[in-house]
Amino acid sequence: MKKPKKTSYKLWGGRFENPPGEELETFSCSLHFDYRLAMADIRGTKAYAAALRGVGILTPEETAAAARALDALAREVSSDGAKYFEGAPDEDVHTFVLRKLREQVGELADKLHTGRSRNEQVALDLRLWIKDAIGSAQFALKGLLSALLKVGERESSAVLPGYTHLRRAQPVLWPHYLLAYFEMFARDYARLDHCFESADVMPLGSGALAGSGFPVDRQALARELGFSRISRNSLDAVSDRDFALEFLFAASLCFLHLSRLAEDWILYSSEEFGFLELGDEVSSGSSLMPQKKNPDSLELLRGKSGRVLGDLVSLATTLKGLPLSYNRDLQEDKEPVFDAAGQLEPALRLASQVVSTTTLHRDAMQRASSQGWLCATDLAEYLAGKGVPFHQSHERVGKLVLECVRAGKQPQDVTLDDLQRHAPQFDAQCLPLLRPEAALARRTVPGGTAPASVSQALEAAHAWLKSR
Repeated sequence: MKKPKKTSYKLWGGRFENPPGEELETFSCSLHFDYRLAMADIRGTKAYAAALRGVGILTPEETAAAARALDALAREVSSDGAKYFEGAPDEDVHTFVLRKLREQVGELADKLHTGRSRNEQVALDLRLWIKDAIGSAQFALKGLLSALLKVGERESSAVLPGYTHLRRAQPVLWPHYLLAYFEMFARDYARLDHCFESADVMPLGSGALAGSGFPVDRQALARELGFSRISRNSLDAVSDRDFALEFLFAASLCFLHLSRLAEDWILYSSEEFGFLELGDEVSSGSSLMPQKKNPDSLELLRGKSGRVLGDLVSLATTLKGLPLSYNRDLQEDKEPVFDAAGQLEPALRLASQVVSTTTLHRDAMQRASSQGWLCATDLAEYLAGKGVPFHQSHERVGKLVLECVRAGKQPQDVTLDDLQRHAPQFDAQCLPLLRPEAALARRTVPGGTAPASVSQALEAAHAWLKSR
């Protein structure tokens, strides 16, 4: 939406002999982005009209007329969306709503601002908007969490080489790997719960900074608007944007988790790894090279993490050092929040589609898990179980691995004689450890990758998700 060149109606002006210059008008206009707060502004205004009736500012008839006009405006906004605001000359969404009301109910619209400041109004609107955005993001997160569990259960016995330093380390079950990302995204869900709690504070009644001069029932306002509590300090209420920062942090961290998953699967779907194949629905080709199947979906998820992290840094920088209470700098709080929310929900939906449409190449994963001496730790621990001090066990198995690497031997090529040359404590019972399945079975601790432990973890994850 383009900025209008000038405004036609203001909520102030008696103190001034001349109107603001056109440069300031253009520079300060925010309707082209804060129009998104229109429904929240209408909700807040309708609730405040009822509060004004409670203190005798509005009659019952005036309150009913204001409610009808606000409901009609809400229907128009819902019907047309962003198009409804195109060409509007107003400086912000609050002025827009008031002007539209004046067209319907005349001077009654001016009464609706009695005892109310735009400072508290915008704080209310942004809190209402963020609460809705959190609900949408959490719904999309549940879709991704569900997709991870479904794919993990579908390929419950697949073995993946686990990595440290991007070097093969120890074998893990495929669902164990997916549950690691489930944990990350579950924390993101819980973090958004906390963000909702931070945003769930009703600021109306704070005035511009010192509190309302009219004894409006703030608790009734909170109940009407769906808030669990009211703000405790008027100075803080109009200038607090911690809830917005927390939302941006939660969105940024969720994108960092998406980026980590994307990086893994970009590698795993490459010819060099060959563990996965992405669905056609989430891939693209090359304009020059006919053979290419590019992981564009994952690259975009990885790339957008920087954009949303920039939104967080932008608002944090804006808030740094602001004196109490409200300052016009806070107009810059909305675009980062709108942008991050606008990226987060679609990104989570896309990630769910990526997970759901990916094909696993189990044979390639199995081969990679069987080669490269991922069983070395289990051999060292076997010796430790036979009474050999672990550092000595580590040393002996390390020399075994070095000898086999030089000879081009993989674990499946090793005999008991080979093992006993390095440690006589090895016996026939250790031979199954040369296969990844036996190594997996040993990791039975809660949180480990043994099949029984992973099965329990999947059940717990399902229970957690169902409780949401």
